[in-house]
Amino acid sequence: MSAQQVLFDAPGPRAVRLYRIMALVGTVVVLGVLGWIGWRMWDRGQLTADKWMPFLEWRTWENYYLPGFWDTARAALTAIVVSMSLALVLAMGRMSDLAPLRWVTTVFVEFFRAVPVLIMMIFTFFFLSRQGWFPDELNPFIATVTGLVLYNSSVLCEVIRNGVGSLPNGQREAGLSIGLSSSQTRRIILIPQALTAMLPTLVSQIIVIVKDTALGYIILYPELLTRARQLGSAEANVVPAYLVAAALFILINYGLGRAAEAIENRQRRRSRSAAKAGQGSATMGDASGVAAGVGMHGKIGTGSTSGTAEDGY
Repeated sequence: MSAQQVLFDAPGPRAVRLYRIMALVGTVVVLGVLGWIGWRMWDRGQLTADKWMPFLEWRTWENYYLPGFWDTARAALTAIVVSMSLALVLAMGRMSDLAPLRWVTTVFVEFFRAVPVLIMMIFTFFFLSRQGWFPDELNPFIATVTGLVLYNSSVLCEVIRNGVGSLPNGQREAGLSIGLSSSQTRRIILIPQALTAMLPTLVSQIIVIVKDTALGYIILYPELLTRARQLGSAEANVVPAYLVAAALFILINYGLGRAAEAIENRQRRRSRSAAKAGQGSATMGDASGVAAGVGMHGKIGTGSTSGTAEDGY
């Protein structure tokens, strides 16, 4: 019996017909909704050629989309670097042997992991606006990055901690056996291996950070979505402006997703190569042992024969 048959029964003819009917009905419904949306957009004049002409002009990209892309990338890169650094510190605190440090870190992580990113951005923005510590044009950037960092560092902390927990216990025992402390073992041995193992998940979280920069739209941060809104207001083509912005977000996140897949495939190939190399070394070791044994037996046999011959002589 195959594993597939153990997990579930193969659908019969009636079930197959039902699945096909459901798929056909679902496809018709989706196409109908898309068609209705397209007709409404055409009826409102949002799909006419003159609404799309601004996208063929360089000034549209120079004044709107390229600055929006830069501001999105600037906020995302800053949030990624700070989030990763803070996540490592939080992960060490979560796994610390000191109970007070572990409790404080746990409260921090669980709190900011539960609070929505947008609320943290809005709270930080209004707090900075009232305090007046920074120029007004800098407050949206700081608030956007702060919200992204507080949430994503908490999520990445749990990713790293789970990665360390998934490692074999022998790794920790080996570090302790050579005289390292628990903290040194985690910092030198466990966390680097966990980062390598969880790298695809970390890259996927980077995609989340890039997408969440669009929440800065609420606090007037001039990222890609804000620039699309400004373009739509200036050219009276709101829907095409948002569609182009959505296409740019899709291209960025698709590229990051492909990078995550490439990293994961590379790790799998390296793991397979290491496994094959280990098997080859073990095979060579066995062959060497057999050859050494044969040589020893040969010498012993030769000595026995010579001794017998001499005795007989």
